[in-house]
Amino acid sequence: QVQLVESGGGLVQAGGSLRLSCAASGSIFSLTSMGWYRQAPGKQRELVASVTTLPGRTDYADSVKGRFTISTDNAKNTVYLQMSSLKPEDTAVYYCHVIYRRTNVNYWGQGTQVTVSS
Repeated sequence: QVQLVESGGGLVQAGGSLRLSCAASGSIFSLTSMGWYRQAPGKQRELVASVTTLPGRTDYADSVKGRFTISTDNAKNTVYLQMSSLKPEDTAVYYCHVIYRRTNVNYWGQGTQVTVSS
């Protein structure tokens, strides 16, 4: 069982920045990958960014490339999403997502709201 605790959402003006954090219980190396998804009202949940723990390969949605950066702090078992140059269309609930290596089970955080005003 993996527990995820998210923080960092909020309201920001267009062009601003936010950083999301997701702390996982247990070692980060017990996970195959960590990442962030988002879901806007009336839309499907979509991948924003992900990183594999070994060897640390990253993947980004085209819509956020060059603006968002995903990173990990292995000592804190935490994944971050630094979001810059935010746009109103980035408004969504953002969910932390991990895959547990041993079982391939997917785990989700509780979600954190990000609202970008124009």
